[in-house]
Amino acid sequence: MDRIALNKKINIGKELQITGPPLEALCFQGGRVGGLVTLTDSEGNDFRGRVLRFSKTEGSLFIFDAFSSPTESTLEIVLLQALPEKERMELIIQKVTELGVSTIIPFQSERSISLKEREMKQKKAHRWQRIAVKAVQQSRRARVPWVAECRSFQEIWKDCRGEGLKILLWEKKGESLGDVLKKYSLINPPFEKVGEGGFEIYHPSKIYIAVGPEGGFTPEEVSLAKAEGFIPVKLGQRILRTETAAITMVGILQYALGDLG
Repeated sequence: MDRIALNKKINIGKELQITGPPLEALCFQGGRVGGLVTLTDSEGNDFRGRVLRFSKTEGSLFIFDAFSSPTESTLEIVLLQALPEKERMELIIQKVTELGVSTIIPFQSERSISLKEREMKQKKAHRWQRIAVKAVQQSRRARVPWVAECRSFQEIWKDCRGEGLKILLWEKKGESLGDVLKKYSLINPPFEKVGEGGFEIYHPSKIYIAVGPEGGFTPEEVSLAKAEGFIPVKLGQRILRTETAAITMVGILQYALGDLG
């Protein structure tokens, strides 16, 4: 349901009828008559369409444009974000969605606000997925990132046990991001020969990023993350707000390994 994908070739200038899973995805993305959507055909090409008709059983789209390259990055980024105060979670969801993140997992750490405390002022967590949908519409992405329920720091690791590079932002003793990426590329073959002269460096296709609260992670939390395979990384000498760190990190990784370069 995260993207409108069809099992056939799409042509510009044609009206397209959709039912089943593509229609469900259109509903999930807030489809409405006159609205614009990005959809993907059987060959992996992305197109822009306008909703002509829309009901519970069928939808009709007019295809008016095609993208020269996919709108989705080949790099899958999973953001684990400590719950910030005020409107910052909404800002983080909006901006990292625009930058192409795949999954957002909010969590409560020892030094972060709890969801209960945050919701006492005004209930907003139920809007998080909708914020991601609106950011997808604005950025013309094909895929809507999944925003998970907020859980404790100890509960999120079961979602991080797959393959991939795992990074935890820690302002105290973290390694250089550049050094980590270089080291990971060198110790994870295969290397493919390119031409006569050199080898292609291996890049991870999935990266987990854990971003802490304003007060940072505790040493105990860092130890737990390291036991789960996370590498503490430091972003320079300046202390960044949690929303700045999350947005900056996603942007850097998409530039270095994704589709912003």
